[in-house]
Amino acid sequence: MNPVARLRALLLGVLLAASIPVAAQAKLTLDQAVAVALEKNPVRKAAVFEQRAAYADLKLSRAPLLPRIAFSETYQDGNDPVYVFGAKLRQQRFATADFALNQLNTPTPFSNYASRFSGQWQLFDSGANWARVMQAKHASELARSNLDRTDQELVMRVVDAYTGLLLAKRQLEVAQDAVKSSQSLLDRARSNVEAGMSVESDLLSAQVNHAARQQELIRAQNDARIAAARLNHELGVVADTSYELGEVLADREFPSEPLDQFEARSLDHRPDLRGIALQQSIQQDSVRIAKAALGPTVSAVGNWEADNPRFSGGGGNDWMFGLEVRLELFDGGARVAHLERERALKQRVDALRASAASGVRLEVRKAYFDYDAARRQLEVARTAVAQADESLRIGHDRYDAGLNTITDLLRMEEAEVRARTDYWQAVYRVHSNYANLELATGTLSPDSPVVKQ
Repeated sequence: MNPVARLRALLLGVLLAASIPVAAQAKLTLDQAVAVALEKNPVRKAAVFEQRAAYADLKLSRAPLLPRIAFSETYQDGNDPVYVFGAKLRQQRFATADFALNQLNTPTPFSNYASRFSGQWQLFDSGANWARVMQAKHASELARSNLDRTDQELVMRVVDAYTGLLLAKRQLEVAQDAVKSSQSLLDRARSNVEAGMSVESDLLSAQVNHAARQQELIRAQNDARIAAARLNHELGVVADTSYELGEVLADREFPSEPLDQFEARSLDHRPDLRGIALQQSIQQDSVRIAKAALGPTVSAVGNWEADNPRFSGGGGNDWMFGLEVRLELFDGGARVAHLERERALKQRVDALRASAASGVRLEVRKAYFDYDAARRQLEVARTAVAQADESLRIGHDRYDAGLNTITDLLRMEEAEVRARTDYWQAVYRVHSNYANLELATGTLSPDSPVVKQ
């Protein structure tokens, strides 16, 4: 998205979020709606925070590879014989007089200020820590893949909701035109009855038809309100936010390719397939960690300490360094069982990946044939509208000439309304099914043809 478009989308998002009166005059195009949703939809925000948490886990996993260093400052005072004896040694102030029995058994209170640096470093753990780092890295990549899929699904929902609102407005227009037409027919039937050219039943039939058309108009008005609320939900703004749509539902052509090309592209672009591959890597890392638990660990520890009778100094210091090699010889078979469990889970993920690839191919095929059916249905609906219009025109002429009954005319009007309704629904399905085909392929994005009207 270019900088100007980003700025427009950001400003529109601010207006929508604030729900101020100016938003009522803002024209919302589909690509702007997608940009606003990617900025404000709470489900998408949750996926972003999940990715940030996974990245923090990656940084956390690297910490055990480095040494841990701590500093402490301790003050002690007392006449415990063991404490006094040790404190004097650490301060390097022990004298011959301190060997006197009364000094050893009942020493006078003694103060000690201890400043201590301590460190610990696990030098070798049979590769467990490195496996944890790789596992966290794969988990971070998995969160990124999940975010990509969340974005694609959100774009799909916005496209469907936006196009659904355009459809609702078209259906509202059809209902309004039908009410006008039924009112005109009612007026003609009333005039004919008053002129003695028609019977009373014609007027009653026209009144029933007009009432039915009014009911359809009420339903269409409510459907438009629900569609607007649904779009606001996907955008992440309050339900009663109002705006003017910058587009209208129109008959469009979209790029078409053979089915095998869509299938091949899906195996390369589907984020959820990449996610399953990353889950395999994560589980393989778990197997490595379980194996490492069977091996030895080597750790280094050390500390430097200064002990003084006063905070300002006056005592001595000392240091200590050590190495520890640890190998757990027996734990009741827990580590071996854990390794077996992780291997079984790895095989489970392998099986799920094979199933997922097959499932993706099935999704692509269904989406492809749904889109193909929608295109062909649109061609039929387009022809049906033209035929219904011509039939209604002829019907009106024959009714005015007294060659048709009002029942024939009402049937023709019903067919014309149904034809227009089916046409706009077919147009909507073409848009929605093409977006769903791109979603199944893994290529749906803010730059897709279905978004860039």
